[in-house]
Amino acid sequence: MSAPLLGQMMDVPLTLPSLIAHAARHHGSAQIVSRRIEGDIHRYTYRECEARSKQLAQALIALGVAPGERVGTLAWNGYRHLEAYFGVTGFGAVCHTINPRLFPEQIAWIVNHADDRYVLFDITFAALVDTLAPQCPNVRGWIALCDESHRPPMRTQVLCYETLLAAQDGRYTWPELDERSASNLCYTSGTTGNPKGALYTHRSSVLHAYAAALPDAMGFSALDAILPVVPMFHVNAWGIPHAAPLAGTKLVLPGKDLDGKSLYELMEAEGVTASAGVPTVWLGLLAYMRGAGVRFSTLNRTVIGGSACPPAMLRAFEDEYGVQVIHAWGMTEMSPLGTLSKLNWAQSKRPREAQRALLEKQGRVIFGVDMKIVGEDGRELPWDGVTFGDLHVRGPWVIDRYFRQESGSPLVEGWFPTGDVATIDPDGFLHITDRSKDVIKSGGEWISSIDLENIAVAHPAIAEAACIACAHPRWTERPLIVAVKRPGAAVTREELLAFFEGKVAKWWLPDDAVFVDELPHTATGKLQKLKLREQFRAYVLPTALAVEGCPFDPAQDAAKRG
Repeated sequence: MSAPLLGQMMDVPLTLPSLIAHAARHHGSAQIVSRRIEGDIHRYTYRECEARSKQLAQALIALGVAPGERVGTLAWNGYRHLEAYFGVTGFGAVCHTINPRLFPEQIAWIVNHADDRYVLFDITFAALVDTLAPQCPNVRGWIALCDESHRPPMRTQVLCYETLLAAQDGRYTWPELDERSASNLCYTSGTTGNPKGALYTHRSSVLHAYAAALPDAMGFSALDAILPVVPMFHVNAWGIPHAAPLAGTKLVLPGKDLDGKSLYELMEAEGVTASAGVPTVWLGLLAYMRGAGVRFSTLNRTVIGGSACPPAMLRAFEDEYGVQVIHAWGMTEMSPLGTLSKLNWAQSKRPREAQRALLEKQGRVIFGVDMKIVGEDGRELPWDGVTFGDLHVRGPWVIDRYFRQESGSPLVEGWFPTGDVATIDPDGFLHITDRSKDVIKSGGEWISSIDLENIAVAHPAIAEAACIACAHPRWTERPLIVAVKRPGAAVTREELLAFFEGKVAKWWLPDDAVFVDELPHTATGKLQKLKLREQFRAYVLPTALAVEGCPFDPAQDAAKRG
């Protein structure tokens, strides 16, 4: 057999410093605007960002950081954090973004597991660093992202970021790196057990950036101004800090103030056209806008992911404010983008409600990702929009194994099992119905907790809701709605339960509803159903009490209900 005929093209590696180099050379005057921790607005260009990123690379090399070693960050969305994205990875080290919203014990575990050599931190986290430093003996130094005048008083001896950069001349040439070498390290939220690390490569991150900027993905261009509300410590802000310089997009970084008023004012001041974030953030923004009676003048689209976007939120953005919602799904193990809800030409000609039925789903895959749903026997299931199955994915920015778990791969016949339960319809639109651990099995049939939650939050008196399974002597499990009322709103248990009638099959109807002041969330804004299940572990449904021979204690249940 003869050898294959090889092409005759340049072998230019796909590496992250090429993104900022491209932006500096071809979009050099495009702006990067940051609301700083110091309280003011900082404004500079991609050209200046690359120059300072090179100074950071020089500074870290001078400190003895070697290619392949990890440099951690504890920081909000700001220009110095962006410089770390390129200054750390640009000479071959690994940028490890750490979620500061985790418990200190979790953060210390992550820093030690990653074996971070240095950690860069925003000064708002000075007290956190004082707590972490004694628990992280292998960290050589902690670097405060500020100048000397803003250095916080601390027990821990720290270095000053601006002083380190000022000592370097910036005359540095990005080295040619192996595109398959590690670039970024992100850890999962760790809702069960210790967090797990996803170690990305330069190649996977650049390909992901290309895909994120596609018209049928987030659709960035040099005409846009993008404000990522999703934190840069949450799966690299969904790849936006990489995709924005690739496209030459104006980048607006909101810092630590993510309340509705602060976000709205920054969006308006900077002419923001696109944004991205989790549903909990948008709840606050919508509440502020409704209360203040204001509207957007430039924002035309937003990507909502991290957890399912309630249809009521999608309709509020589109009907009340004329903002297109792009529903997205992905995960840390996927860098994270997997699917986005964009219509094709034929789908855009369907009646409005048929279009919305598609857009309320998680959408179609973008090139680079493939997906399938499988049954308990591992066989692929049909794309009929009805059949539930375990969702598996694969692609060049999907992990092969977890960091420092070299002995075993999570892949099943080359596919990554996501832990989600989903349907896929004939249009190829994914609909996540549950996490596998959250799905409710009633009489051997599946009930989607997400679908029931979406109905609950569509009630005008409900701000947020979760649906969990409760034990039942006849059906094994039945759904319980745990809801938070809107401020000043009134709704009874009976009224909320009646709201579900006619919207789902009768056997899907929740058996009970309870009201709480707030729901628990993970550090990335997702509903923490594990805590809810623990909180309501002994809860007895009224339908369970009605079953003859019920093993539950009615007196205990009555006492619990108060």
